[in-house]
Amino acid sequence: MTQLQVVNQQFQWDGKPFQILSGAVHYFRVVPEYWEDRLLKLKACGFNTVETYLPWNLHEPQEGQFCFEGLADVEGFVRIAERLGLHVILRPSPYICAEWEFGGLPAWLLRYPNIKLRCMDEVYLEKVDRYYDTLIPRLVPLLSTNGGPVIAVQIENEYGSYGNDQSYLNYLKEGLIRRGVNVLLFTSDGPDNGMLQGGSMPGVLATVNFGSRPEEAFAKLREYRPDDPLMCMEYWNGWFDHWLKPHHTRDAQDVAGVFDNMLQAGASVNFYMFHGGTNFGFYNGANYHDKYEATITSYDYNSPLSECGDVTDKFEAVRSVIEGYREKGALNLPDLAELPSPIPKKSYGTITMTQKADMFDQLPHLSEPVKSTTPVPMEMLGQSYGFIVYSTHISGPRIGESLHLQEVHDRAQIFLDGVYQGSTERWNPQSFPLHIPESGAKLDIVVENMGRVNYGPKLKDHKGITEGVRMNNQFLFDWTIYPLPLEDTSSVLFTDMTAIEERTDRPGFYKSEFDVEDIADTFVRLDGWCKGVVWINGFNLGRYWKEGPQRTLYLPGPLLRKGPNEIVILELHHTDTAQIELVDKPDLG
Repeated sequence: MTQLQVVNQQFQWDGKPFQILSGAVHYFRVVPEYWEDRLLKLKACGFNTVETYLPWNLHEPQEGQFCFEGLADVEGFVRIAERLGLHVILRPSPYICAEWEFGGLPAWLLRYPNIKLRCMDEVYLEKVDRYYDTLIPRLVPLLSTNGGPVIAVQIENEYGSYGNDQSYLNYLKEGLIRRGVNVLLFTSDGPDNGMLQGGSMPGVLATVNFGSRPEEAFAKLREYRPDDPLMCMEYWNGWFDHWLKPHHTRDAQDVAGVFDNMLQAGASVNFYMFHGGTNFGFYNGANYHDKYEATITSYDYNSPLSECGDVTDKFEAVRSVIEGYREKGALNLPDLAELPSPIPKKSYGTITMTQKADMFDQLPHLSEPVKSTTPVPMEMLGQSYGFIVYSTHISGPRIGESLHLQEVHDRAQIFLDGVYQGSTERWNPQSFPLHIPESGAKLDIVVENMGRVNYGPKLKDHKGITEGVRMNNQFLFDWTIYPLPLEDTSSVLFTDMTAIEERTDRPGFYKSEFDVEDIADTFVRLDGWCKGVVWINGFNLGRYWKEGPQRTLYLPGPLLRKGPNEIVILELHHTDTAQIELVDKPDLG
């Protein structure tokens, strides 16, 4: 039995001093066919450990229904790391943040109206226990104490940034131990008094997360933990992007310099991220500080490995630092592993959409309508992701009145008798002057869940229309609601496009096929399109939006097949061209 231990302010492995050089690679943000490539590149950079979160919402997408296949095959990911000679650090939730939808919590928790998250709430803990009863037995055989590669497991995640319920943290700790987790347990928090007081636990290793000024961060950690090893569990060497904001970058030499300072201090380091990957599907999160801001589809993070797994100048700078220590014999690391060849990229050219379907016309094929006195959020209807359509009839005549959506989460498009009236957004609420004829009019509201808040006090984030809809001060009742999770688009009935239609600003599905002979990575470029979602062979690549910063969607080669391939696009407004390009270079803004 081999176990990571803490002795005299340092880690020991197999009785010898051990400095953890780790990088975060999230299995759920990388197609499984590329897990080995990314882990080999981690090892080739000089790292000895890989760290990953485990998102509860991926593993229990519906209450009581569990998934550990495909992108969710965490055991397969860990076994590949083991085969490559890497140690593994696991951070198994229940909450992970990670700029991931709802911080990894499953949206179905919000069906319980009085539930309290991340504390000693009976309803919440009952759900956590059921999840852990399924998850943890899968992880126990992977622990180093059972001959596997997992050397440490985290309790919760940055809990001091949210709460101070020590009974809750202890409940999670005892639950891990009771289920057989007997490797080193730890917490991670910001290097701040309140965060360390709220998030750390007596007798459990405490680590800190930061992106700069390591001397200050470690000094703060030392105030609370004079005998613990120094470890930065999240070295933020890049950053994530929001829609409507510029793409983040950070100088490679600056990153390498801060890393070098930490190594000089004898600290262990986990790069967050080493390889960011992609927020496929509807799994991007959001933040709410001054206002709501949704995270983009790419999770490139300006990491040492790019979103598509390419080596960057940051990779080279970090490897150079590690190699300098290795040459001095300071880190007791093996020789650098061989760097895998770059994965081929290919431009497949322009693809013209050949078929179209109006979204409103397709509602009977895509959704089971629900009658409701008031608009209700999607969680109350058993829906987690995607879109939801609210329809009602407004009596007339009404002249000079305005339509108000009260607390829409997150973005709504308004249609009166099928004609687009405008959009309102959570971060930029608008009212709409409507003139209703004597015969009345049909009102349709299409609401997009752009990602639940993943961090901070506004974590409990219902989606759809969360309060109500008013004409002036009069609430409108008697609604028909169409949930549109869009888990697949196979039921859409398409018709041939004979020409580009006149711009109508109505949501519509577009479809085409393209042939592939040589499979390679590529990037979907959507110039002339406004906002929507792209599926390739039934796989949801994620969202696009002309507002940027992201201009292309990453399409990994394993999602393609030789011969015909299908592309489906849901465009929420209109397209100028009904064409897309598959190009060989990303454009993140």
